Amino acid sequence: MRRIYREKIYQCGDYKEVYIYPCRIVGKPLKGRRKKARPTPEGVKRINRKNTENKLVRLLNANFTEEDLSLDLTYKDNPAEDAAALKSLQNFLRRLKRARERRGLGELQYIAVTEKGSQKGRFHHHLVISGGIDIKELGRIWGKGLIKVSPLQFNETGLIGKGRYMVKQSIYFKAFNASKNLIHPQPTIRDGRLSQKRVEELWRDSEDRAAYEKLYEGYIFAEADNYFSESDGGYYICARFYRKDFNLQKKKEKSAPCGTVKSRQQKSPKISGLFGSANRCGRSRPKRKIKKR
Repeated sequence: MRRIYREKIYQCGDYKEVYIYPCRIVGKPLKGRRKKARPTPEGVKRINRKNTENKLVRLLNANFTEEDLSLDLTYKDNPAEDAAALKSLQNFLRRLKRARERRGLGELQYIAVTEKGSQKGRFHHHLVISGGIDIKELGRIWGKGLIKVSPLQFNETGLIGKGRYMVKQSIYFKAFNASKNLIHPQPTIRDGRLSQKRVEELWRDSEDRAAYEKLYEGYIFAEADNYFSESDGGYYICARFYRKDFNLQKKKEKSAPCGTVKSRQQKSPKISGLFGSANRCGRSRPKRKIKKR
């Protein structure tokens, strides 16, 4: 008895995501019937969460670049209920679309997650949006509290860290909301190219860069998550790659510190970031030294 292994390949911009798993069994079956394992509710929840994370990461990698922005929105006066927070987000997105139209920018692309703090119950929104609007203008458009803005920073696996951070505990029935103009990567399926022995070798050494890169030419191996199923005796691999011509070092050098700005509703328009505060012209302002008496 042997297993036929399937490759499910997603192309997401400069990144490639490959899933390798058994799709069927051929040959004489083993004696006796293996008891079918039933997943626990916790196991189902964990699998669903992982699938949601992977879907979100694919959308991020396929649709956004280092020119786009990570944006967090908070409230000075916390909304009374979930519906009010959702309405505030929808109004913000409508105003942002109009601002882009006035500036002749392209159509807004976004992914948004709304969360509610477990301790104080304060609402906040995590977004990834198209770039082109500066920090002060975003704060004015939001107008309900502090915002935190930073350019997207890509690494060997793209925006996987950002995706995992965003998908924590959404207050709505969907884990995230996204604009309708996003590219949704569709998988390419290949069955039988990798033998059971070859898959087992890859599974046993998840850091064999040369072996992975030989299978997927033109790409550099980033990482692989491996799993063995006790229930079906199959090997499962999720491998991630990025293009050889993808200048990852250049993207790292381009990344800039994040900034936080108060909306018009609050008093000060000053921006603060990793390097202290800045005035209206954007020049860094040194911190005042306090002399000890």
